[in-house]
Amino acid sequence: MPEITDQKTLENFIREFVYAEEKNPQLFRIEGEKTGETLVEEINIGNLKIPRYTNEFWTARQRQASSLHELSYRACFKPQLPRFFIQIFTDEGERVYDPFAGRGTTPLEAAILGREPVSNDINPLGEILARPRLNIPEIKKVEKRLDQIPLEREKRAEIDLSMFFHPETEGEIVSLKDWFRERKDTGKEDEVDRWIRMVATNRLTGHSPGFFSVYTLPPNQAVSAERQVKINEKRGQVPEYRATRNLILKKTKSLLRNLKLKEKEKINKVAPKALFLQNDARKTPEINDESVQLVVTSPPFLDVVQYSDDNWLRLWFNGFGREELKEKITALREVGQWTDFMQEVFKELFRILKPGGWVAFEVGEVKNGRVRLDEYIIPAGLREGFSCAGILVNLQDFTKTSNIWGINNTSGTNTNRIVLFQKL
Repeated sequence: MPEITDQKTLENFIREFVYAEEKNPQLFRIEGEKTGETLVEEINIGNLKIPRYTNEFWTARQRQASSLHELSYRACFKPQLPRFFIQIFTDEGERVYDPFAGRGTTPLEAAILGREPVSNDINPLGEILARPRLNIPEIKKVEKRLDQIPLEREKRAEIDLSMFFHPETEGEIVSLKDWFRERKDTGKEDEVDRWIRMVATNRLTGHSPGFFSVYTLPPNQAVSAERQVKINEKRGQVPEYRATRNLILKKTKSLLRNLKLKEKEKINKVAPKALFLQNDARKTPEINDESVQLVVTSPPFLDVVQYSDDNWLRLWFNGFGREELKEKITALREVGQWTDFMQEVFKELFRILKPGGWVAFEVGEVKNGRVRLDEYIIPAGLREGFSCAGILVNLQDFTKTSNIWGINNTSGTNTNRIVLFQKL
């Protein structure tokens, strides 16, 4: 694995790596407005000048991501982002960790590339969505198990879900919920059950006939029952029957449609060593000192996303309480609170990283671009002993480098900004 030295800038290193197609033809090129042209700036952090590199370093066009990633989840980044850093900073067999893993983009991409994944997210849905994709059952086994699950269409949930589901669909959903609870309580749950649970969780609500529900918001954001009633009234719609078995099997086939044999072999090889945690990211005693080579993560951004509210139906389906999750999630409403929390996270990351290991910390702009979190996170990392190699700003689909600071939406996060730290 190549190293960055004082004599080689981060920009030149990335150029050399990305353009080495004769050595690694699967790697993607930098695709700026002028191929390979990178905007280089410096920002002042205390007495330090930190380089900031702006270009289209990764994009959905560079490499088609594995279909295994196609599970919706709020605020998740594209698989091309972790792949970029995993290929640069790690070799096969090394550990890659995400302390805020969400749906598991980083650990899954690490496994596809033959690295040992470590996943942590305080939201229990993270493991439900991530673990099954490292233990992939055969489609025939999924089909057989679906036929074994008794679907009692007359069953009803303990809460009113009539605004989302046809009565018979609701009965099937409750039957699935009861099946998973019984299998887990009796110790009978296996990889096939976990896979079906994952797919069903993802198919609960959405805006196409491929979901169990009537038309609603995209599946990564479940609206309240009251708001769904208004959506139904506005659209003049009534929930239609949706066959849950058929939709689960259809999504299963879609998730596996472009999985290559080599990728599956690499996943199978590292899956037994994979670690899934539900800890506060500041305390991960299950991870040994100096055992991780790379951290790729995107932390929560100042209450921009309400994970417990957005996932309330998924939490219900899997037997978790919304209020219980709210109590676990630390409220980070101010920049100072966010920075203090992340500094404690960095302290833990410094403990688990190998000497020479890397952190790719994705942050964004919040408060309509008035706050750039990269300028806050760098001091936090430096105080815990890290060296900052620089900031990468990815342009995604944008082409005018002159407009890079005013792009995209007017709320939430505006750009992929990745701060790179190294434990020297």
